[in-house]
Amino acid sequence: MKAIVSSILLCAGAAAAAADVPATIAVKAAHMVDVRNGTLIDNAVVLISGERITAAGSKLAIPAGAQVIDLGDKTLLPGLIDAHTHLTNDPQDAGYGIVAKSIPRVTLTGARNARVTLQAGFTTVRDVGADGYADIGLRDAINDGDVPGPRILASGPPLGITGGHCDDTLHAPEYKAVSLGVADGVAEALKVTRRNIKYGADVIKICATGGVLSFGDDPRASQYTLDELKAIIGDAHRLGRKAAAHAHGGDGIKLSVLAGIDSIEHGSYIDDEGIKLMKEHRTYLVPTLYLGDWLIENADAIKLPKPLLEKAKVVLPAARANIGKAIKAGVPIAFGTDAAVYPHGLNAREFSVLVKLGMTPAQAIRTATVNGADLLGWSDKIGSIEAGKYADLIAVDGQPLKDVKTLEQVQWVMKGGAVVK
Repeated sequence: MKAIVSSILLCAGAAAAAADVPATIAVKAAHMVDVRNGTLIDNAVVLISGERITAAGSKLAIPAGAQVIDLGDKTLLPGLIDAHTHLTNDPQDAGYGIVAKSIPRVTLTGARNARVTLQAGFTTVRDVGADGYADIGLRDAINDGDVPGPRILASGPPLGITGGHCDDTLHAPEYKAVSLGVADGVAEALKVTRRNIKYGADVIKICATGGVLSFGDDPRASQYTLDELKAIIGDAHRLGRKAAAHAHGGDGIKLSVLAGIDSIEHGSYIDDEGIKLMKEHRTYLVPTLYLGDWLIENADAIKLPKPLLEKAKVVLPAARANIGKAIKAGVPIAFGTDAAVYPHGLNAREFSVLVKLGMTPAQAIRTATVNGADLLGWSDKIGSIEAGKYADLIAVDGQPLKDVKTLEQVQWVMKGGAVVK
């Protein structure tokens, strides 16, 4: 009998608790950015049921019994999207530092960085390269509610050639160290692509050229052949995944675009032909530019090995000039940072660089909202404050359409209808 009574009381308590949950949340703010049109909506109201927005606009009627969150004179925007992060790494990992860290340790690092990234207003990220599928484990932990963090599309270990940018070139030969994503030739590349998908990858990351923070390779040199790229990208698309190519050099960019890549990451040496091809194929460029300031200024503090610093001093300034041309030419741009090369949480500093290279504040904000959502294939879920989208919202002081630096100080964050800051 006691057990029956306890069960009845528990059910009654659960029903009462459910009754206390408001059917609607109403978020009010003095202003809201319409990211599609680059305009400001005054007297903004966003109505939310569960995880989703049900209505948004000016002076909307608030239903009786709704929970009201009044943000006063702040400005609302959709949660921001960073299409190029490495949550499980930190700046001091560049060079030899990473060899001392186990997969469990970098996963816990990722949990910390996920929280910091969410607090900075980035409610969705694409994580493009992590050892041991740590990013996939982190994604699942966030989705299960075990740790706070943004929505993650994860790639797992990036594909790269033996001795290339995404191989482990830090060890002496006798250690026989090989990165998990190394794949040479079409057959091997297909196998690793399928293995990554088997273990949960949302996107396939490919290292199509050399890189900056790796030993013994040239960022301008292509690494995969056109046939290898076509095989990887074709299989990714056939199996319902998009593909992203780390590509600094002109030839690697062009080969990747011709093979059907969805986005070029970095694009430091993009040339006129590459710009033309990317526009024709509507291929997104994900420039990662602010890191050029932070990395060189902090190279001594993070003990960046001299060969990597010397590469950075050459590649990163060239990237700004070339990407400035791509922006002016109208190449589609999605926001990315390469956070991990500099501290997570500083992601929004990328906006100012985009504006310096010729974007208006509205255009820069679109790269991290509607453009980012389009690249990720999530335009029906995120990227704007509209009915049916996830209730991912941020609020800032000031007017971001006049000064994008306001986005560096996000005051309030909601993810899926829950206030997280």
